[in-house]
Amino acid sequence: MSAVVQLQNIHKVYDSSEVKVHAVRGVSLDIQRGDFIAVMGASGSGKSTLMNLIGCLDRPTEGTYLLDGVDVSQLDRDELADIRNLKLGFVFQGFNLLSRTTALENVELPMLYGQKKIPTKELRERAERCLEIVGLTDRADHFPSQLSGGQQQRVAIARALVNEPQILVADEPTGNLDSKTSVEILGVFQKLNDSGITILMVTHELDIAQYCRRNLIMRDGRVVSDFQVPKRLMAETEMKRLLIAEAEAKLTEQD
Repeated sequence: MSAVVQLQNIHKVYDSSEVKVHAVRGVSLDIQRGDFIAVMGASGSGKSTLMNLIGCLDRPTEGTYLLDGVDVSQLDRDELADIRNLKLGFVFQGFNLLSRTTALENVELPMLYGQKKIPTKELRERAERCLEIVGLTDRADHFPSQLSGGQQQRVAIARALVNEPQILVADEPTGNLDSKTSVEILGVFQKLNDSGITILMVTHELDIAQYCRRNLIMRDGRVVSDFQVPKRLMAETEMKRLLIAEAEAKLTEQD
């Protein structure tokens, strides 16, 4: 594997009129192609700021950020927008779907904002293909209000995939979901990761982080721990366990 993200002595300082906030302090980090990383830490640890920097939603105050070999540290707003659209996909805790737009149309949206005009037929085909990847072909014409939370998050993942990003950035993607649905979504992420997509995921939950390949722990703006997950959980196996437990519980209730 080669590094798709290289951070060299990255700092981020928010300078208000009264105080300077050092959100990220001297982080140096390589992220390899095919990594699946959970970024953890308490509130205020700097994890969200770090993810915003990696996702080109913000620029570092100091340091160098190479994305696929390109120094994006000093790019202007328009250049950052272009790089986000070409190389990055985003999944958020709140889904952020347009309520009056079908699942298919929600997935098509990122393609409408790219530099290249894509024919309507190709828009539809690419969106349908992404919905198929997340197992929602039969919900393409449904509106968000007609979908469960897990299904809405699958649509959000399909939308993030439609421009074929190299990196998927996920901010608490299971935060609004129950345990079983969370495992389903993590199963989608694991399959995407197996196909070669690099995934960075912010989470507060240790059990969720165990589905990743690598964990980063932040404190006071620094990475204080960076390790490979020794006994990685597999979503497919965990889902089978949950289904068995659910069936046994129903039998017990009937007795």
